[in-house]
Amino acid sequence: QVQLVESGGGLVQAGGSLRLSCSASGSIASINAMAWYRQAPGKQRDVVALITNVGGTIYADSVKGRFTISRDNNKNTVYLQMSSLKAEDTAVYSCNAKIRTTLLPSVTTTYWGQGTQVTVSS
Repeated sequence: QVQLVESGGGLVQAGGSLRLSCSASGSIASINAMAWYRQAPGKQRDVVALITNVGGTIYADSVKGRFTISRDNNKNTVYLQMSSLKAEDTAVYSCNAKIRTTLLPSVTTTYWGQGTQVTVSS
């Protein structure tokens, strides 16, 4: 079994910073891309940032220059450093990862974390 666990959310004032973490654990053979998504109340879930297994990154236009995604492959962990936060960044942030398990190493499955709330007060 595989689990993704996020941490680091909370309440912050506009202009402040937060760092989210998401750690994968379980019967992991390899992890391909890892990503952060967010969903604000009444809106669809959108991708925020993605990082490949070799460090290539993609960002949503709304967070370019303010957010940085990174990963530590030795710890099976992906991070999201968020700076210059705005009220519109308020959302539940979830991570996902494309993982091959030791039980089925030829199959890639997308796993999701449970989400962490980020609230930015203006």
